[in-house]
Amino acid sequence: MTNVPTPPVHHRHPVPDGTAVVEHSADVDPRAVLGTGTRVWHLAQVREHALVGDDCVVGRAAYVGPGVEVGRRSKIQNAALVYEPAVLGEGVFVGPGAVLTNDLRPRAVTPDGSPKRADDWTAVGVVVRDGASVGARAVCVAPVTLGRWSMVAAGAVVVADVPDHALVAGVPARQIGWVGPAGARLVADGDALVCPLTGARWRLENDTLLEER
Repeated sequence: MTNVPTPPVHHRHPVPDGTAVVEHSADVDPRAVLGTGTRVWHLAQVREHALVGDDCVVGRAAYVGPGVEVGRRSKIQNAALVYEPAVLGEGVFVGPGAVLTNDLRPRAVTPDGSPKRADDWTAVGVVVRDGASVGARAVCVAPVTLGRWSMVAAGAVVVADVPDHALVAGVPARQIGWVGPAGARLVADGDALVCPLTGARWRLENDTLLEER
């Protein structure tokens, strides 16, 4: 719950000058900051004081809440909802229709029946570390942290922190494997785990995935 922002500026920058490109129907608050090369597509909304890094994509009808931070080269796909105070690292993928929540105890009214207002609750955020991916229609219930290069399967509901490189699925989400930066599930090869796409080899030490050099 936040105050209504000032009316957004509808604008579109030309592609050749390297600045952000905002489609005419998108709502980008003038207090938001968009990095070089970032594109904001039709009907998307980027709220006040949001910080979106260089070379990002904010898809059609996506929502980026007030003060949300998005690292460079990240993608927020169509109709994804990223509520404040979420923090996304670099190279993060948020799939179509995914939701990053911010209210641990959501109610429309207080116990006495009066409308719940901004000072009646405290927003909590989802933290998504570099390279992590959130699948289509997945829900991350704040406060949770998704580790580096982790992957949340489509339709999963995340209610606990996800380790680096972990693959989680289901409702509630549970770890079902490990993934490398290429996004493929790692396969066992003796004592090692191997990426079938790149051949990179990994090993587990105390439940932590370490790449072999």
